[in-house]
Amino acid sequence: MREASYTSLRIGLYSPIKRFMGVKKNSNFFYKFSAGSLAGALGTFVGNPFDVLKTRLMAAEGKVSVSLSHLCRDIYKAEGMGGFYRGIQANVMRAMVLNGTKMGCYDQIKTTIKQSGLISGKIMTQFLSAFGAGFFMAITVTPFDMVRTRLMNQSANAMAYSGFVDCTIKVSTTSPFPFITLT
Repeated sequence: MREASYTSLRIGLYSPIKRFMGVKKNSNFFYKFSAGSLAGALGTFVGNPFDVLKTRLMAAEGKVSVSLSHLCRDIYKAEGMGGFYRGIQANVMRAMVLNGTKMGCYDQIKTTIKQSGLISGKIMTQFLSAFGAGFFMAITVTPFDMVRTRLMNQSANAMAYSGFVDCTIKVSTTSPFPFITLT
């Protein structure tokens, strides 16, 4: 449900948003990043409830057996509709950084490879563009992932963080390796 809503919208809206913004192949990276960021933000508004459900189901894994319908009912009963939008600020910021970086870098790298003339194969150009975009996306989105997960996992009864900034400050001041999960 998350992928069907969030991912399809963030990827599907990128080209129409680029056209609306007048972004061309040779446009500045900032414009490509902005189009990707806007597409990511819009997809997140639709997909956030499913992200909360996924995050809470993963947190409960092995502890208790919870069905999706029971979890939905419990969240709504305890937190109202707002419970499904827990962590929305961090999730929107995460999606903007993720999608802006991913889509913007992919476009920029692909254009640079084509203009250089060093690689002529379409498959190799796509591979290198995707690899580069994935690399930069992973680096930029990791801190947002950690903050988002912590915000979504907290219930209304046990709020450890008041929001994105509070969570970021607490994580960065209490962890020896902020925003890096060592498993």
